[in-house]
Amino acid sequence: MNWAQGGGQVSAYGWITLLGLLIGGWLWSRRWKQRPDSFAIFIGAVCGAYLGAKLLFLLAEGWLYVGDEGWIMQWLTGKTIVGALLGGYGGVELTKKLVGHTEPTGDWFAVGVPLSIAMGRIGCLRYGCCLGDPCDPEAWYALTDGQGIDRWPASPAELVFNLLFVVAILPIVLRKAGRGQLFHLYLVSYGLFRFFHEFQRATPEILGPLSGYQLGAIALIVLGGWRGWQRMQENCVSHSGEDQPPANATG
Repeated sequence: MNWAQGGGQVSAYGWITLLGLLIGGWLWSRRWKQRPDSFAIFIGAVCGAYLGAKLLFLLAEGWLYVGDEGWIMQWLTGKTIVGALLGGYGGVELTKKLVGHTEPTGDWFAVGVPLSIAMGRIGCLRYGCCLGDPCDPEAWYALTDGQGIDRWPASPAELVFNLLFVVAILPIVLRKAGRGQLFHLYLVSYGLFRFFHEFQRATPEILGPLSGYQLGAIALIVLGGWRGWQRMQENCVSHSGEDQPPANATG
């Protein structure tokens, strides 16, 4: 779907993507006033996310388009949220090491990322990409694509998941509970959702019944669980240190 503006056509998907970046930049500009190095972390997250989104797409299905008409455009425009999460996480961790930032930053992303993904799925729905598998035309959930094929509503399902995650985690954020673990929780939750949801999506299988995106989803689960366990161990050590009396204490 295109929106006309001036003398040309501007993709609705492009506008929604730009809006998501602008909102993210605005939120991080507020954080920047408190922590100047947070802007560098934002840039690292964006660069890592775009790199990861592109690489996983090429590994998962981009290679299938080589030789097809318009395959270069497919390579240039193809991307995936799973790869963006993996690459974005790596970009943040690398940038933190470069700028010397030692405090956890994941909680900053725990609400903003699922909201941005939900906005992106609105773009997918309007643009007609990220399709579900063909399904029974009589099913109440069936969506008809541009070719008249009734499909599983993949984009709306992911939109609903991300909005429900925000609704569920927002009270935790407001209470300032689970600090340092909220984004790890999202990585595991989204990884689990995406792994099983892939069985209803029209994506190529590259390892038995699994798609490349499911392999990426497994990586998200492992990354979120591993880093969450590490953070829990760090917190336990920190709290045990606080409970120790000073060496010169008497009583």
